[in-house]
Order: sequence, then C-alpha cells, then structure tokens
Amino acid sequence: MLDRVAQIENHYNRLALRLSDPEVYGIQAEYVRMSREQASLLPVVNIWRAMVRVDAEIDGATAILETETDEELAAMAREELRTLEVQRTELLAQLRFALLPTDPNDEKNVIVEIRAGAGGDEAALFASDLARMYTRYAERQGWRTEVLSANGTGIGGYKELILEVRGQGAYSRLKFESGVHRVQRVPATEASGRIHTSTATVAVLPEAEEIDVSIDPDDLVIDVYRAGGHGGQGVNTTDSAVRITHKPTGLVVTCQDERSQLKNKARAMSVLRARLLSLEERRRADELGDTRRLQVGTGDRSEKIRTYNFPQDRVTDHRIGVTVHNLPGMLDGAIDPLMRALIDADQADRLEASTAA
Repeated sequence: MLDRVAQIENHYNRLALRLSDPEVYGIQAEYVRMSREQASLLPVVNIWRAMVRVDAEIDGATAILETETDEELAAMAREELRTLEVQRTELLAQLRFALLPTDPNDEKNVIVEIRAGAGGDEAALFASDLARMYTRYAERQGWRTEVLSANGTGIGGYKELILEVRGQGAYSRLKFESGVHRVQRVPATEASGRIHTSTATVAVLPEAEEIDVSIDPDDLVIDVYRAGGHGGQGVNTTDSAVRITHKPTGLVVTCQDERSQLKNKARAMSVLRARLLSLEERRRADELGDTRRLQVGTGDRSEKIRTYNFPQDRVTDHRIGVTVHNLPGMLDGAIDPLMRALIDADQADRLEASTAA
C-alpha cells in the first residue's frame, strides 16, 4: 500500500509541474482535467507526507533510545515514541480511507429533480416540503440554489420541480437522496383525521459541463412554444418556453420559467447534459459488471429509501436502519445526522469491499 502511495505522490508532483507550464493554459479541457485529478490526489498526498514526517521522528526517537544513557532523556524519548506511534496508527487509518476509490463527481454541483408520486395533491405538497428541505440544507452549507423548472399545482405543491444546487461537495452529500421518499401524515384536507401515505421521487444528478458530455446538435429536436400556467404576462404571451428532445435516448426536457427563450434553452440543456451523464455512468458500470451496490442503496428512483412519519415525529432511513426524531427540524434543513450516517455507512461498505478484494 505504501508503495502505491509513493507512486501517487510522484504522479501528483508531475501534475503540479505540468500545470505550471504556460502552454497548458491554452488547452482548457486538458487544464481542467489535470486540475481535477490533482485536487483528487491531494488528500492522499497530505496524509502520506505527514506519515513521512512522523516516521522520521520515530526513527529519531528510536535512535535516542538505542544510544542514550541518561535515564531521564530516555524516558522522554519513550514517551515521545508512544505518542508518535499513536499518530502513525491514526494516519494509517486515514490513509486507508483516503485510498478508497472516490466518485469523480463528488465535488460537482448537482441538479435535484423532485416529482410527486402516489397520493395526488398530498404527494405534490410533500414534493414541495422536500424541495424546501434541500433548499434550507443548502443554505446551512453556504451553497446556492436556483429553481430551473417548476410545475406547480396551485395549492403550494409541485408535480415536478428541478432545482440546481451549487457548492463545493454538493454531490458528495446529496447523492444519497436519490430514491422514493414516503410521508405518513394527516392531510390538511382530511376531515376525519385519517393518516395518508404519499410518496415523492428524488433524483440527484451531478452537473455535467460541456467537456463532460458531447451532444451532437443533429441529435436534438428543439421546440419553442408559449408558456402556460403561472408566470406573469410576459411569460404567458411570448414563445419563450423550450422543449428539447434527445433523439438517441428519447429524453425530453422542458423549461418555461424564464421570460428569455435563451435562458430557458440554457437551463434545459444543463438538465439534459446531467441526465445523459447519469445514463452513461450507469451504462459503463453495467459493462464492467460492477454488481456491488453501496450499502446505502442503489440510488434507483424506484427504491423506497426513507419514511417521514408525522404522528410519531420520526424520519427513518431504511437503507441503514437509522431513525431520527425532530421531523419539523429535518424538513427545515437539519438533515446532517442522516447525512453523516449515510456517509459513514458508505465508507464502511467501500472499505470492507476493498479489504475483501
């Protein structure tokens, strides 16, 4: 393992040297690729360099013990050696985690698609609750959010809402939210007080830049039309809405929230690129025969991952068997306890898989 880490440091140094070459600045795609690769190696390099320093200090303390005749100085060296060995053990554990295969999308911005499922108006209201939960969570992280597309119900709910979340590490945390979310509560319109069960589907996609996904313009059918529904006079009376169909995959993306046709087209293309990137990554995983799934779930949109039970004031994540109370706080964005549990479960799962390999 340590030989592998030394090779990683050498590669990191070569990348740093290459990135300092002015010629690289003129090749944007290559510069971005190498910068990302260098950043992904930095955690391993930092831990390795700390280990090298600790090893040098251990050698120094050991040499003192072998040659020192003064008992007081020898006792100090033994104490220092014990401390250094604890540090080395901790660094070695950190290194094992740092060497786990990382998701290249972890540091990317994300596109969150939320759709009402079973339950009619109550499902649409729950979709709105989830949108607020992610928006408030993003605010707590210092991230920025923007609604790319929304299809409201007129009573405060959403049939569909597409939200962009911009911030460092957004995908690394929100990627575990993909799947079916279930709510159990008494709807405001329920006179008898009967508890209803409704669902909403969440899909979290890493934002794809143009260098990540190549789209042939000939593969697109772009339609413009007059926006409908709420949005103001300007939106409803001009052909500003955009529908983009990707012929090879059949994917269709619509956007009509902006008055500007150009802005709607840019937003729709952003969503389309993210969906195509997700499709391509799943295809590659299938080709490699990667049947191992994260302990926290497959991320499949049909998988029931979490239940929000209002009568019992609890949220249960079924993938890891964790239940957290204070449901109102969680819907206000305080979902860090679940996020940490999901990340820990994912790391433990990957560490076990890497040890068994």
